[in-house]
Amino acid sequence: MLNKRSLLRTTLAVAAAATLGFAAQAQDKTIKIGVTAGPHAQIMEVVKKVAARNGLNLKVIEFGDYVQPNAALAAGDLDANSYQHRPYLDAQIKDRGYKIGWVADTVNFPIGIYSKKIKALSELSTGAKFGIPNDPTNGGRALLLLQTQGLIKLKEGAGLKATPLDVVSNPKKLRFVELDAAQLPRSLDDLEASTVNTNFAISAGLNPKKDAIALESAKNPYVNIMVVRDADKNQPWVAQLIKSYHSDEVRQFIDKEFKGSVFPAF
Repeated sequence: MLNKRSLLRTTLAVAAAATLGFAAQAQDKTIKIGVTAGPHAQIMEVVKKVAARNGLNLKVIEFGDYVQPNAALAAGDLDANSYQHRPYLDAQIKDRGYKIGWVADTVNFPIGIYSKKIKALSELSTGAKFGIPNDPTNGGRALLLLQTQGLIKLKEGAGLKATPLDVVSNPKKLRFVELDAAQLPRSLDDLEASTVNTNFAISAGLNPKKDAIALESAKNPYVNIMVVRDADKNQPWVAQLIKSYHSDEVRQFIDKEFKGSVFPAF
């Protein structure tokens, strides 16, 4: 009996030490998470405060494009990132062989069409220069929005992989200018109109609900996600990071700050 009691005490002590060890590890380790400037960065600063109260230290690192956060994560310079939708991640993994993957949904940003020269798509001139993102998935997403708006028709089955080469009907003879997504807000001075991802639109001082002349449906498949290296998916800090992001405090911030331009996806 004494031996059993002694064994039980030892087992409990080991379990307690392990729990304390995980807590200490969470407090000692600073998790570096990459985001793009704008709403993703703003939201992550709130997540950082929530996580800190739960013993998880975050360092938020901002990037100015869509390519570097995945490259930095795959290289081990980041522990996680939060800025992209799953189709974009899937394309990056296929093209570059990254060993990274989804762990949680975050927010939804409907893409929009903006212009400083016209107030409605019906005002587009024949042969107008029209900006779209130059990365495969967001470029296809922009073309699908134009098709939804009745401006073009794409080759059957082109889907999210569509490029300007897949346009089979273009009554306005729009001339597509493919640019880095981050550059599109600045292109509005030179182009008649552009599709702009919401995070970059807000960063440029645009209000999607007021300034966009057309917006993607809020019920779209392009939910943004949180990504980590495959080897880290079961690390305790990952669950803690997700819990912090999916908190009521973060949801309330999104609703109050972005007023319907950004939607929580949790």
